Amino acid sequence: MALAREKRGTQMNILGIETSCDETAAAVVRDGREVLSNTVFSQIPLHKPWGGVVPEIAGRSHVEKIGGVVDEALSSSGLAPGEIDAVAVTFGPGLSASLIVGLNAAKGLALALGKPLYCVNHIEAHLHTPFLSASAPDPLSVGRMLGLAVSGGHTAWIDMPRYGEYRIIGQTLDDACGEAFDKAAKLLGLGYPGGPVIDRIAKTAKSRASAAFPKCSPRPGTDALGGLDASLCVSFSGLKTSLLYRVRNSPPQGEDEVAALAASYQDAIVDAVAVRTARALKRGGYAALTVGGGVSLNSALRERLARVAADAGVRLLLAEPRYCGDNAAMIAGLAFYRRTLEGAAAFSADIVPSLRPGAEAAH
Repeated sequence: MALAREKRGTQMNILGIETSCDETAAAVVRDGREVLSNTVFSQIPLHKPWGGVVPEIAGRSHVEKIGGVVDEALSSSGLAPGEIDAVAVTFGPGLSASLIVGLNAAKGLALALGKPLYCVNHIEAHLHTPFLSASAPDPLSVGRMLGLAVSGGHTAWIDMPRYGEYRIIGQTLDDACGEAFDKAAKLLGLGYPGGPVIDRIAKTAKSRASAAFPKCSPRPGTDALGGLDASLCVSFSGLKTSLLYRVRNSPPQGEDEVAALAASYQDAIVDAVAVRTARALKRGGYAALTVGGGVSLNSALRERLARVAADAGVRLLLAEPRYCGDNAAMIAGLAFYRRTLEGAAAFSADIVPSLRPGAEAAH
């Protein structure tokens, strides 16, 4: 679908709803960039005992919280319901039990307000997060970008010839990097979510683990690549298995050994992501590297990507920390520029749990 940026003299206020995984979120964004409100209810305490997101628990929590979260977002925006010009919602990718709650809530709200409904792609929205900062450029002015989506559910390198066009050129063949962090934290007894705690503990490491972890490189020609270049893809399953056997065969003794393992494991993930990012940028023609997703909060990754971007001579666009995780501001922001579905097609839409960036949903 072509860019749908509104050509109008008045401002456009879009209410966004995001429930793709375990965050119940609603936000109001003006003209795709100005965040008037951003409300997020985190389910971390609900999933922490299990060491990961339990879809059934997530879905029930969304049902319980969505009404209050939307009300708070509207109230915090300072706008009356009648001043909302459209409702936007994630309809994929994500967990089915979670997506359906947000989509149905958005349909009902749009009908009640008599406003248009826009369905947008969750991964594409993550790549809009850097543009929610007042200091960021207009996304339409940047030129060709390499998008890097790094989160609990996704790790992908995306060619963006111009804003609103997306083509995956590399991705994980199994675990996302965020999932790899969560599994490592569970193995090391560090709690959930794993990314933040491993980032913190790695900073205290006085050394690194003696043996190196796998390089996360998939074998060229494997069917799992689906025609993608193996040099731009990753496989984190071997990394996770390597840590499992290391902990099982030689349990770390004391905090220093745990920190050394955490730091080495984090190094392997950061190196895998950074190397492939550098390879993609070397293909040329990029003006910027645009990064979104919860793992983009990782301090080691941010530092490494800054060097990669500088070496490639491109601008690095990172989201503010509050927009790195799942949130609805990115949904409302993207919807000002691009909608996968709108009009009657949006109201009749179903969720698409495996939706890919750039895909046009059947309707």
